[in-house]
Amino acid sequence: MYGISRRGLLQSGVAAGVLAATGLPLKAQTRGGKLTAGLGGANTSDSWDSRTHSDIFMIASAQGAVFDSLTEVAADGSLVGELAENWEASADAKTWTFNLRQGVTFHNGKSFGADDVIASLQMHLGEESKSAAKPIVEAIETMTKVTDHQVQFVLASGNADFPYLMSDYHILMYPAGQIEEAIASGIGTGLYQVTSFDPGVRMTASRYADHYKGDSAGFFDEIEYIAINDNTARMNALMTGQVDTINRIDFKTEALLKANPALRIQEVTGNQQYTMPMLTDVAPFNDVNVRKALKYGINRQEMVDKILLGHGAVGNDTPIGPANQYYNAEMEQLSYDPDQAKYYLQQAGLDSIDIDFSASNAAFEGAVDAGQLFQASAAEAGININVVQEPSDGYWSNVWNVKPFCACYWSGRATEDWMFATAYEAGVPWNDSQWDGDDSARFQELLLTARAELDSDKRREQYYEMQQILRDEGGVLIPMFANYVQAVNNRISSPDTVGNLWQMDNGRMAERWSVA
Repeated sequence: MYGISRRGLLQSGVAAGVLAATGLPLKAQTRGGKLTAGLGGANTSDSWDSRTHSDIFMIASAQGAVFDSLTEVAADGSLVGELAENWEASADAKTWTFNLRQGVTFHNGKSFGADDVIASLQMHLGEESKSAAKPIVEAIETMTKVTDHQVQFVLASGNADFPYLMSDYHILMYPAGQIEEAIASGIGTGLYQVTSFDPGVRMTASRYADHYKGDSAGFFDEIEYIAINDNTARMNALMTGQVDTINRIDFKTEALLKANPALRIQEVTGNQQYTMPMLTDVAPFNDVNVRKALKYGINRQEMVDKILLGHGAVGNDTPIGPANQYYNAEMEQLSYDPDQAKYYLQQAGLDSIDIDFSASNAAFEGAVDAGQLFQASAAEAGININVVQEPSDGYWSNVWNVKPFCACYWSGRATEDWMFATAYEAGVPWNDSQWDGDDSARFQELLLTARAELDSDKRREQYYEMQQILRDEGGVLIPMFANYVQAVNNRISSPDTVGNLWQMDNGRMAERWSVA
């Protein structure tokens, strides 16, 4: 998967100029024009505070257009520099030195430098911080400004993936001393400067003059992102020419889109996963036998067939997928077995159980239908699931990580540690199963050990064991991996390789696409 090996990261650093801004060879691009996108995943509570970003509307608006990070995962999965020009590490991967680009300015004219990096990272710290990047930044023991354009980080323990973590869409660069102003107005160093922003409704921006990426990225003069959370409305907007592209098409209406000669479908295989987290510190999910009963009570293949209509693959209750380097393809696949589900229910001292499952299409398209399929399959084992249909607006603040059992989706992450540290490490804000008690002690031990392990074979063994533990004991059901399926008008050109880390070319369509 990786165009640049971790060995290369450790030994020599990576010069951003080695590759084009996309990480791929450039083909002729047309400059000018406008990109209008209809995107789901918007909320009225959206803001330019990257600590709160959780879905594609703000990912594409912020990291994909208005702001930058230190590093960037390119469309081919390789790591390239963004605001960092290159970096190098000590032999134990504990000390990392990043050399920053010179001549970069924020949209208000302030020069970018080391002070901005340190201030932007410090945003994620503090007892009250709920940023998903908090565990990444907390692992940094010291941040030192070496020069105006060089920063040194000393980590609590070695981490071979550290440069990848700096590409997290929560870790955007803000101007030091002006962070509140930047959050209020959307002031970054990105290719596009905000012209208007109505949270949960619309964002418009124009190309920032004399950008440091030059002519290699950001080909549109203007971009407009319209919040369209309803999938039928998104499709209609594309079909009628109101927008140029949409995310997350409804598979049931895919044939209508394919029949339109002005449109094309983009389908990208990655590690996007449709999940069902349960809060393991809340009864009955604190009993591992109840969790195991649910694991055997779900018909995974039926969900791939009926919810994804074949646009994906069966999941095995681990977030590590085929796009990851240390994916455990040897692990036995969990299958639907109502007798086994009954057995584990009995081990929990129960003949039957009643459970609420909260769902909304904000989680993923077909989440309510998936809940009803689960309801039907689990009933044979005496598991009575009540599907609660929740409102889409506010789902991520009012339901996810709040209700004991709900629908969710994750985009996956480029590295195993990045995924585990974000969603499974004890105490992190986005650990949506709260699986950090005594029954995860071995997993938490391996997480720290594997993070600092530089021997690839040893690391593989450790990550394989962690996936096994999650499959057998974890608090997140992952019944399916879903392909990214989005649609584009043929008046818009996109590269041959489209990113598979997030939706919409890693959210960077404003940077990488152009008028045809």
